[in-house]
Amino acid sequence: MLFDTHAHYDAQQFDPDREATLAGLPERGVSLVVNPGCDIPSSEAAVELAGRFPFLYAAVGFHPENCADYEPAQLEAIQALAKKPKVVAIGEIGLDYYWEENPPREHQQRVFRDQLALADELDLPVIVHDRDAHADSLEAVRQFPRVRGVFHCFSGSAEMARELVKLGWMLSFTGVLTYRNARRAVEAAGAVPIERLMIETDSPYMAPVPHRGVRNDSGYVRYVCEKLAEIKGIPYDECARITLENGKRFFCIA
Repeated sequence: MLFDTHAHYDAQQFDPDREATLAGLPERGVSLVVNPGCDIPSSEAAVELAGRFPFLYAAVGFHPENCADYEPAQLEAIQALAKKPKVVAIGEIGLDYYWEENPPREHQQRVFRDQLALADELDLPVIVHDRDAHADSLEAVRQFPRVRGVFHCFSGSAEMARELVKLGWMLSFTGVLTYRNARRAVEAAGAVPIERLMIETDSPYMAPVPHRGVRNDSGYVRYVCEKLAEIKGIPYDECARITLENGKRFFCIA
């Protein structure tokens, strides 16, 4: 069975068939899923969905693309949600310097640090989004040595991957591993022990080959597992077992 450690089932792309898609995942070999929020409404939706499906868990937080209106007082809402049953992390949080229309970098950094501090206070792991902000993301997490986390959809170098592992962090990979131009991701995945790796879809985005270009869902996480098994030179079943256990240990899911 497989653990999709990052999928956004609150996204509008699932509005036509959300219930059916989620209900059908166990038959497709998916035993666990974590649904991170990106702001207060989506975090609330993630918590509500987790309450309705036994294999679904939630994370809560402000995504860097969704933090323009953030004020520190809003952390109270995230803190309250984080104490709900089946909330296993603060996320999706981090930095995104790719889009010019994103909030200013200084504001993103302040929101990121505030949420890292909250995770430290609550003793919860964090799910980090890092796009074109590798140096600043590393600097931020180093400021909170007691916080453990995962860089999801990892896009950094093999050197950065090794540095994160030294800091005690995890890395997670999406269907990008299967893309023809994914040399950097493949090198990073190959550079660290499999015990520090997780797999994800980031649904509804970035469907893997051979489904690239369609709406992604957790049933396609098996293609990520297949590619990671190939990179690591181990059987698929072993890769599925190890990444499942890695995710359960990281998110403290029994």
